[in-house]
Amino acid sequence: MNTIKHIVCDGFQLNINIKGSGSPILVVGSSVYYPRLFSETLYKKYQFIFMDHRGFVKPPRTLKPEDYTLDKIVSDIEAVRQALQLSNVVILGHSGHAFMALEYAKQYSEHVDKVILLNAAPSNSRERQEGSQLFFQRHASKEREAVLQRDMALLQEDINRDPEKRFVHMCVRTGAMSFYDYQFEGAYLWDGVYTNMQIIDYLWGECFAELDITEGLDKLNKPILLGLGRYDYLVAPVSLWDSISQTFPQIQKVIFEHSGHNPMFEEEGMFNEVFEAFMRSE
Repeated sequence: MNTIKHIVCDGFQLNINIKGSGSPILVVGSSVYYPRLFSETLYKKYQFIFMDHRGFVKPPRTLKPEDYTLDKIVSDIEAVRQALQLSNVVILGHSGHAFMALEYAKQYSEHVDKVILLNAAPSNSRERQEGSQLFFQRHASKEREAVLQRDMALLQEDINRDPEKRFVHMCVRTGAMSFYDYQFEGAYLWDGVYTNMQIIDYLWGECFAELDITEGLDKLNKPILLGLGRYDYLVAPVSLWDSISQTFPQIQKVIFEHSGHNPMFEEEGMFNEVFEAFMRSE
């Protein structure tokens, strides 16, 4: 079953793509992009609820900074839960959306059964980003590095042609940092995805750069699955999480050895096994 709905929050029309049936998994991000990454096998067993956040929908007006704070995003997630009349959910966030999912779980823990964080670094600070780039330079194969250089040489032309899709262009041109198979062409995954760069620039560039995810984490008494790809150079290395996962026992860290930034797509079988085991766990 595939159902498309929407709700309006503060003028923003947030689309909701519901696939499958069973225990609800609320996935924060793009309702267009993320359904393409998970397998039909999971949709037969669980109800995946893919919701847009404000960065993936056309704005209803000229925006002010107070229109796209992290608290507004978190409030929108709660509005979706209420609109769908869900008592409890498993909240899932991938990449930068993991920050949103975790903050929601902290603020609305009474409505969260479990938390799934995929392919995020514990910080999006400039220092961390530069460290990940340095890790790539030191550890990536020459072949992978050559593909990245080839693709990045085309990035500015992409942006000049279509500046409003700068986020998408960056994601596509950094494929050699994103996929275990560094030759993979993933542009089609972004077909039809709208991006609001004013909102995305703030969230990724300022908000997530300053966010301390450990704040309040000791009070979040919920199981947390942290999935990381060994070849995910965008948020490398996986050891960035060591001190946090050792400090907070509710975090179960799983490393996918043949994945980059999208283990649910790249290692479908292994990911499904890990996912279902986590869902069954107490």
